Amino acid sequence: MCVVRAVSGALVVFALAAPALTGCQVNSGSGGDRLDKASTATHPSGYGTVFLDVKECSSFGKTTFTEVPCTSERAAARVVARYDGEVAEGPSCPPTTDFVLHISETRPSSDEDGDGAVPQGYACMRNLQPPHPGDPGGGGGPRTIVGDCVYGAGSGQVRETACNGSGKRPPEYKVTSAVGARSQCPASTALYVQLGGTEPVGCARPV
Repeated sequence: MCVVRAVSGALVVFALAAPALTGCQVNSGSGGDRLDKASTATHPSGYGTVFLDVKECSSFGKTTFTEVPCTSERAAARVVARYDGEVAEGPSCPPTTDFVLHISETRPSSDEDGDGAVPQGYACMRNLQPPHPGDPGGGGGPRTIVGDCVYGAGSGQVRETACNGSGKRPPEYKVTSAVGARSQCPASTALYVQLGGTEPVGCARPV
């Protein structure tokens, strides 16, 4: 059995500053990956040479994720990127990733050909069917990107929410552009969000 942790949702911390709010993402890993809940996955014996490799699919559940053929009626999400190691030390998931599975290392005590071993890593997942929380304005996903909206969550924090108002809380700010430095944001910017990548500053305005 491979233990995985599902990562979703966006968290931003901000502090008041004149004339605008300043902000940065609190990351559990590189590229804005954040941990919200825990799940487990089982590794079907003899299925594939790499557990949840790129373009492979998983079932969907509240407590378990199992690798299944993408043609299966149980298939719910597809791997869009797969990396070994810890997310804090590895590449970022693609911007529109819906959630991230953190996979623990598994090395069976009896494994003649080595196929049963699963290294520690993480899989960037995209739902096969809508909704896609990782899309711009979708209200979730492991990364905050241009087009996303956030609301004040208290204690100097804001969280991502759906821009169309369908989330638990209505949106208060929207990330309208990504730039290399705060000085490049427009004058209407009320919140600076750390996005990572080549354009690490998100310019957000009130909605």
